[in-house]
Amino acid sequence: MIVGGVVFDLLTPPRFTAVPLFTAAPLVAAPFFTVRITLVAGAAAVLALVGLRLHSGTLDEAPSITELVTLITVSAFALMINRVVRRSGERLASARGIAESAQRAVLPTPAERIGGLRVAARYEAAQADAFIGGDLYAVQDTPYGVRLVVGDVRGKGMGAVEAVAVVLGAFREAAEQESSLEGVSQRLERALAREGTRRDGLDAFEGFTTAVLAEVARGEAVVRIVNRGHPEPLVLYADGGLERLEPTEPALPLGMADLGPWPDRADEVPFPPGATLLFYTDGLSEARDVSGAFYDPAERLAGRSFARPGELLDALVEDVRRHTGGGGTTDDLALLAVSKPQG
Repeated sequence: MIVGGVVFDLLTPPRFTAVPLFTAAPLVAAPFFTVRITLVAGAAAVLALVGLRLHSGTLDEAPSITELVTLITVSAFALMINRVVRRSGERLASARGIAESAQRAVLPTPAERIGGLRVAARYEAAQADAFIGGDLYAVQDTPYGVRLVVGDVRGKGMGAVEAVAVVLGAFREAAEQESSLEGVSQRLERALAREGTRRDGLDAFEGFTTAVLAEVARGEAVVRIVNRGHPEPLVLYADGGLERLEPTEPALPLGMADLGPWPDRADEVPFPPGATLLFYTDGLSEARDVSGAFYDPAERLAGRSFARPGELLDALVEDVRRHTGGGGTTDDLALLAVSKPQG
């Protein structure tokens, strides 16, 4: 811009001025470059203007002095803008670091192998630059086998994150202590009710949480599942077969016990070696394409097989992006895949 201003000033009559180009140079540099480059841009623009006015012999005239004062003032403002932008960037980087730390603390990535099972998890927040929301997952090796939970808290923001922390904390404790999966579910129910009472009502504490709990006991080729109003998990078999694990008896989400008693009953389904369990939140099943059609994971995965659960989740995330035209989902998306190795 400075070079263009010099050429413009030299090739045009005296009544035309290149000062707008000179003043724009440090302003353009300010938000994109360092303070040193911004300072160099401002100084170069001032020197270019002084040189042109010396060349034309008009440096001591009032218009030239006004142009010079204007350019110096704008360059000073550009330095201030650069400082503000850099401070904002540092604060944003700090906030992102805190968010990442909070996610690792509240929703840590599970190990690749737990209790003889291969495990993979993915979390994608719908909100840009967000790291954690109302979706949750956890996998834990317990005396009763490998137990896991995948859930979705109603609501957004810090209230949902707090509910996630309550559910996960209760699950980690109950999974070690309760002898049955139904008992784990009831402990989560009581934890949400207790927290809701402490916060002056369940509505003040997000209200309810859909969740699915599962248990894979050692030495057994079955999985026990308790579904509390959550999207049905899928089981993918080694031969490409797929089954949607619909509950025998539908149940209300966690946190809705005040509507009436609803005893938990675990369903038991085959889980042979080579099979993979896929758990997901409604951010997957409610992803829409440009025509408004929902994404159907069972339909998209039927007939396909994957060597590892991580490969399954990578393919699923990429397929959802293609389905939505690259726009992403409108809700948080949590995925958890657990496979039983063959042999």
